[in-house]
Amino acid sequence: MKRSPRMPSVWATGQVQAKGQRTGRYSRLSLEHPAKMLPAIARHAIRVFTEPGDLVLDPMCGIGTTLVEAVHLGREAVGIELEAKWASIARINLGVAAVQGAEGTGEVHIGDAARVAGQIAPAVSSAASLLLTSPPYGAMTHGLVRTRRDGAAKVAKWSHRYNRDKDRANLAYQRPEELLASFTTILAECRPLLKPGAHVVITARPFRVKGELVDFPARVARAVEVAGLVPVGRCVALLCALRDGGVVSRTSFFQAVETRRLRDAGTAAHVIQHEDVLIFQNPPLSPVPALLAVAA
Repeated sequence: MKRSPRMPSVWATGQVQAKGQRTGRYSRLSLEHPAKMLPAIARHAIRVFTEPGDLVLDPMCGIGTTLVEAVHLGREAVGIELEAKWASIARINLGVAAVQGAEGTGEVHIGDAARVAGQIAPAVSSAASLLLTSPPYGAMTHGLVRTRRDGAAKVAKWSHRYNRDKDRANLAYQRPEELLASFTTILAECRPLLKPGAHVVITARPFRVKGELVDFPARVARAVEVAGLVPVGRCVALLCALRDGGVVSRTSFFQAVETRRLRDAGTAAHVIQHEDVLIFQNPPLSPVPALLAVAA
């Protein structure tokens, strides 16, 4: 199996604010998605783990951040997205990339990745060198705010839902144990689309539920291993900026409010300023292990 490339353990991916990373590169409709991968994280992972012309796969591609950054770097890209709305926006973003001269090409398939991966396998021209994605989690911190006009509250929350009816087919609305089991299934079904030795890069971060810190990256890592993938590394991708030896915070409204509430209640909480980057490799194809229940 191909050895993983050496890399810094800390990725300085927050030097430019998220809005600045997307402006002019993504449709404004992209802002409606509750939880977008930071483009700099996707770009760094693609540069490290692939070569021009390689195929990059994202089985939960959302608005297509992985795909857009891949085609701009001269890679091919395939995405799968459950929600038709986000798939449509991903296609728009790929169209923007094409107009801007991206050398690679991308395509988006709609549906549950656990089913669609097997359906598209015969049509995929080559096996992927990289699977890059992030499972949805911590929905309580998602969304944007704006001032309300009805006087009922100071702010109103919007762009915080993946779909209108909170369909449980979407991992974002599943209980943690269900989400992790579903994620395991998706990765197992995607393995035939990957080259032996291909890298699988998953981003996640811890979050709090009723004040208790949930080590979500550790749970995700276990789910990925159950899918038959081999852990080879773990890095930190910064959401904050580094300036003159200090840190410039990149904090969402909801993160700031929740952290302040916990501190006022006596919990030593801090705003999380990074994503855990979990790095795995696809071993030579062998029977995928029985999909065991993943501990919550």
